[in-house]
Amino acid sequence: MSEKYNQQTSTLDPDEIASFGAMADEWWDPTGKFRPLHKIGPARLAFFRQEICAHFGKDERSDHALNGLSLIDIGCGGGLVAEPLAKQGATVTAIDPSTNNIKAASIHAEQANIPITYKACLAEDIVEAGETYDVVLCLEVVEHVPSVPDFVALVSKLVAPGGLLILSTINRTTKAYAFAILGAEYVLKWLPKGTHQWSRFVTPQELKECVSGAKLTPRETSGLVYSPFSDQWKISADCDVNYFLTASNN
Repeated sequence: MSEKYNQQTSTLDPDEIASFGAMADEWWDPTGKFRPLHKIGPARLAFFRQEICAHFGKDERSDHALNGLSLIDIGCGGGLVAEPLAKQGATVTAIDPSTNNIKAASIHAEQANIPITYKACLAEDIVEAGETYDVVLCLEVVEHVPSVPDFVALVSKLVAPGGLLILSTINRTTKAYAFAILGAEYVLKWLPKGTHQWSRFVTPQELKECVSGAKLTPRETSGLVYSPFSDQWKISADCDVNYFLTASNN
């Protein structure tokens, strides 16, 4: 599928797609514009592994802990999450509306000999095809969509019975504005200015209501916090800025 799509029916914002697609070549540069995603990688990947293994009764200590599980990464960008999860044994499909991102991700995975099904398409296309997955990941996407309830309702349709949905986004707090916009975009310059809009940030309660409205069972949220002393990110109970919400399709 090309980057052309129906802007009236899509749950995504065309300006957001164009912005991230233009930076596709920089996805795998750990010192480039996507440095924050590289830095949060170890913490969030450990979180995914723990949540998925606990839910499906897998051995978290195994090198191939995700064997036998199907997984889709929605808004996969350059594949920074798709690749390590495929290495752990999951059968991974990764989608992004930007053909530039998919091209960058596909080339990188091919060079690393990692089997991933990459598709330049929308979540709507996967839903229309009737596909479902054991694990549905949607990371750092919610804060870029025009309607969170509509988007969550859409991606929830991809969760197979007994499956798991993992969302990550940014809380709508004064602290989040200070850290995720003023700090990250203007002071530290981790992200390009204008990457985030505070009005599109979502509180955990709002996101839980969206998930419940989509007939999934939300679990407790977990925060992701940065320590300037160690220059590392870690999972925390503090959800004032970045947080995860996991939900199951019981």
